[in-house]
Amino acid sequence: MRCPRCGNTDRQWFYKGSRGWYCRRCIHFGRALLQEESEPVSLQEVQAGAEEYMLKYPLTEAQKRVSEACLAKVRSSDVLLQCVCGAGKTEMVIETIAAMLKERKKVCFAISRRQVVLELSARLSGIFARSRVVPVCQGYTTVTDGDLIVCTTHQLYRYYRAFDLLILDEPDAFPFKGDPVLHGIAASACRGHCIYLTATPDRELERRVSKGTLYRLVLNQRPHGYPLPEPVIRTGFLPLRLVYLLHWINTHRKHPRMIFVPTIRLGKVLHMFLRLLYPVALCTSRTENRDEVIEHFRSDPQGMIVATTVLERGVTIADAQICIYRADHRIFDRAGLIQMAGRAGRTFAAPTGDVLFIQGEYSQTVRECREDIRRANLSCAV
Repeated sequence: MRCPRCGNTDRQWFYKGSRGWYCRRCIHFGRALLQEESEPVSLQEVQAGAEEYMLKYPLTEAQKRVSEACLAKVRSSDVLLQCVCGAGKTEMVIETIAAMLKERKKVCFAISRRQVVLELSARLSGIFARSRVVPVCQGYTTVTDGDLIVCTTHQLYRYYRAFDLLILDEPDAFPFKGDPVLHGIAASACRGHCIYLTATPDRELERRVSKGTLYRLVLNQRPHGYPLPEPVIRTGFLPLRLVYLLHWINTHRKHPRMIFVPTIRLGKVLHMFLRLLYPVALCTSRTENRDEVIEHFRSDPQGMIVATTVLERGVTIADAQICIYRADHRIFDRAGLIQMAGRAGRTFAAPTGDVLFIQGEYSQTVRECREDIRRANLSCAV
């Protein structure tokens, strides 16, 4: 017995109701009888011309090599694009998306977070001007079919065996990471091959690369050619940490500043303190008007925001300067620190940036993060 939606085979999760067997492990996506879930979902055919696209900037030679290799390899294998933050992972899969659309194949771009779904669908609509690009996430579930579907990983439950190509952006991010139900639903949604996009592959992706079931492509350089900003580490007790923070804020007062914190509670406390001195916003998973807060911060060239990891990935703020306060906290892992540091220096107009890690005590994870960034830069300098 196997659940066709989440892939569960553990019999203790199955229950036989009055209408037949169903899986309780994925019951929060709605009760689905096993016999009713066995048929692929029916979607509209991709319309003619949907593959036409236009990029604002041409790919670099390094990006072209990755793009061409991705298109060649995904025909026969799942592919991992392990590229540093800001390397242009989305742009490097455009040619593959276009090739699939030209063949009238269904493509989905799945992302862990709603805000990124909305931003990416808007970008892809501009790139594929003749394609129906449809975002599917909380608040956007009236229309669920188009030539190119962009959705949260939770919404993949709607698309049993629907996609010839599934692109999973940041598969190592919460909530997809470590969730067997979401992993199973993603696998059941794809009848072809997957492309995984991340700078920080987790152990499962590394295991698949080692086994030969996942082909890895690596790019450690951003398109503007500048090295990744390397974090400066400052350590001290609370008063000294605040001195470091205030000095950093004042030093970068002419730039947008992002201050990451490990917990909502610390974010609220730090926000209350800083707003006595500066205009500052707060963004957490409990911020009700999160979209408006982010847009307001994005539009302010000298703005400042305190944020939890809800903004660690998928958000590009031009000329952003980055501080991670209490970088030694157990909530932050190496992948998360790399992603947050990767918010700096992402654009051609502002290819450099400042990254500061403020910690209460020595952290091996913080040191390893900095060494990973240094190695990536050295690999491009050789």
